[in-house]
Amino acid sequence: MSWTISENSFWGPLDPAADAGYDEDRPKRKGFFTDTSICIGCKACEVACKEWNDVPADHFDMTATSYDNSHSLNANQWRHVAFIEQPKRLVTEGEGQDSGLRGTVDLGMPTVPPTGAAEQLANGADDRPDFRWLMSSDVCKHCTHAACLDVCPTGSLFRTEFGTVVVQDDICNGCGYCVPACPYGVIERRKAPDGAKNVGIAQKCTLCYDRLDAGQTPACAQACPTQSIQYGDVEELRERANKRVEQLHEAGIMDARLYGNDPNDGVGGTGAFFLLLDEPEVYGFPPDPVVTTKDLPAMYKHAVAAAGALLAGAAVAFLGRRP
Repeated sequence: MSWTISENSFWGPLDPAADAGYDEDRPKRKGFFTDTSICIGCKACEVACKEWNDVPADHFDMTATSYDNSHSLNANQWRHVAFIEQPKRLVTEGEGQDSGLRGTVDLGMPTVPPTGAAEQLANGADDRPDFRWLMSSDVCKHCTHAACLDVCPTGSLFRTEFGTVVVQDDICNGCGYCVPACPYGVIERRKAPDGAKNVGIAQKCTLCYDRLDAGQTPACAQACPTQSIQYGDVEELRERANKRVEQLHEAGIMDARLYGNDPNDGVGGTGAFFLLLDEPEVYGFPPDPVVTTKDLPAMYKHAVAAAGALLAGAAVAFLGRRP
């Protein structure tokens, strides 16, 4: 490989593997397209990820605020299926085309029906609020411009020939610089359980780099029973995602939209992108993510200019004091 640095290294649509220095014989960029419209919340992807990557199976506790027992992406949860309970509401006049499903987000558990509810339902009376589940299997985005790579002081985080981002456990020193650098809050240092491997080390999805190297499908996509998680070449997945959105719009589901597929967004597009049925914030995604190291080149230039000015001032002061 021949390493190159371009003015566009922190910003703009680029081929991440090529920008990292891989030659023309590299494979096409690989990634995930997650179609949340057909996710059934079975969490098979979570289990498959843990089994293949030997991720600790801890913290599976009910919180009494949601049916979701794995809570969030973290060092011990590289795949996370969000359960979002969303009441329906009627579309008011003047709102235009709408699927009729948008509403305020309520992450709480469904309420316990009152005494006698069974008899009321049997008699045809149903006063229960209508709601839908929004389910989405979240994962590391494998950004085109990954801030975690930019700030890692040891080279533990590296770009693979597939365009993905991987942590090398034996090189990571646990400094944690990558944790606040991620605009999605994905990467985290493992803190527990006691006796687990890589405690104190940054951990996240590798897109099953070992499986990709052997020509296999990542474990989560392999286990998904509805093909909500689709794996393949990123460019092909983007075309497939655009067609899927068109199908949903034709079916009257106008809230369907793509997230992370735009190469001109704040992170240059992501290797793992999503079809959503509501605003990104509903799923816990930042609406307009920006790579946190975007301004580093300009900051370096200002720092060099300031250092030069200080050196020049010191030189003038030193020469001016000579007899």
